[in-house]
Amino acid sequence: MSGRKETVLDLAKFVDKGVQVKLTGGRQVIGTLKGYDQLLNLVLDEAIEFEREQDDPLKLSTKTRQLGLIVCRGTAVMLVSPTEGTEEIKNPFQEADGEQTAHS
Repeated sequence: MSGRKETVLDLAKFVDKGVQVKLTGGRQVIGTLKGYDQLLNLVLDEAIEFEREQDDPLKLSTKTRQLGLIVCRGTAVMLVSPTEGTEEIKNPFQEADGEQTAHS
């Protein structure tokens, strides 16, 4: 066994493609993945950050901020997903009137 650690994720297929990255603390960015390492440090080009609502910091607003070329530290990365081929689905646990269904 070598002392070298390998990442569980195979991000090679996402290089030069659009990705969405969720970070600890609630920040969320999208951009073109240009590189990564075994610690999950990510280099994103043409990055855009989604700003959060002032009255509800857990909710993203429609306002964005252009960041350009950035590095996301691997310790802060919670989720990496492709921007192409994914779509938001309806929450199956939420009723039409917005109330949560009771599961017993």
